[in-house]
Amino acid sequence: MKKSRLRAHFAAILIGTSSLIVANGAKVLQSAGPLAFAPGGVLIVADPKAAALVSLKTGDSAGSANDKVNISGINGKIAGLLGTSPDAIRIIDLAVNPESHHAYLSVARGRGAEASAVIVKANGDGELSVVDLDAADVSTVSLPSAPADAETGSGRRRSNKRLESITDISVVDGNVIVAGLSNEEFASTLRSVPFPFKAATKGASVEIYHGAHGRFETRSPIRTFVPYSIEGESHILAAYTCTPLVKVPVAQLKPGAHVKGTTIAELGNRNRPLDMLVYNKSGKDWFLMANSSRGVMKISTNDLAGAPSITSRVGGGGIQGQAFETIKSWENVFQLAEYDSKQALLIQGGDNGALNLVSVEYP
Repeated sequence: MKKSRLRAHFAAILIGTSSLIVANGAKVLQSAGPLAFAPGGVLIVADPKAAALVSLKTGDSAGSANDKVNISGINGKIAGLLGTSPDAIRIIDLAVNPESHHAYLSVARGRGAEASAVIVKANGDGELSVVDLDAADVSTVSLPSAPADAETGSGRRRSNKRLESITDISVVDGNVIVAGLSNEEFASTLRSVPFPFKAATKGASVEIYHGAHGRFETRSPIRTFVPYSIEGESHILAAYTCTPLVKVPVAQLKPGAHVKGTTIAELGNRNRPLDMLVYNKSGKDWFLMANSSRGVMKISTNDLAGAPSITSRVGGGGIQGQAFETIKSWENVFQLAEYDSKQALLIQGGDNGALNLVSVEYP
């Protein structure tokens, strides 16, 4: 994919989505956002426009991983399934059901206020189907203190903070951890929502030191994160735009708390992290992070407990902290998911604007 097309696709992802899908007589999704799986084949869908989480029982609890997945031009195939053109759909996120090894994609069909949210299931053999939300067993929980649903600014600075009410999610120790923005003074927020859903409480505000900017920040949202145990304690390893990498203990995510994350790496400015996963190879854990302009990074987990905190400016686009290497053979990767113990599942840019869903051995 040429850089101009990659930038265009990336920009489309950032705009956000809104929709109207009716299930069981109610509006289920106003937007298609990040995805995660809970045990039993239950899919958690983030709906940033509504500032809500939706769970649905997929009934997809049996299956086995194919040796390889290779669905070329999956954006075109999804567009055909939805009766539209490839430039009228956007793939927002990817998750793999660990029980069936089927891939699920959150998709926006259309643009702006007229767009609709769709969940697409992809079997390893290339068969695609739309998840029937109308027939699904669905539960929903709304997040309090969400940003107002209103556009502010103008031109390139125009934005709607509601669309960043949820930027990423993961299921950790029976709770859904939710990253995003609130309407509080310290807007960057991590929430821990019990699953099955109960009423969500106020989140914990998160403060970090951003080395590239040389200051503490509380209003920039986490872009992507993975849960990881450090010396037996659950943590969130989170990445922000421009690109600090921060660890946060899950135990500190109490309603109304103010949490100070530990910045353990600065991975280069003028970059936006897109997705992360953790994997094990030859007895050692690694993190993978896809980025808008810095490729896919393979990040070391060495001494995360004792990693020194970055508390002073890292100027000139410099890099500091946790060691990493760039995987040169993984180009134009937008989404990452764990497929099985040996392979990752990628959404990867190809020729002429095509997006491919492929499984690739871990590096």
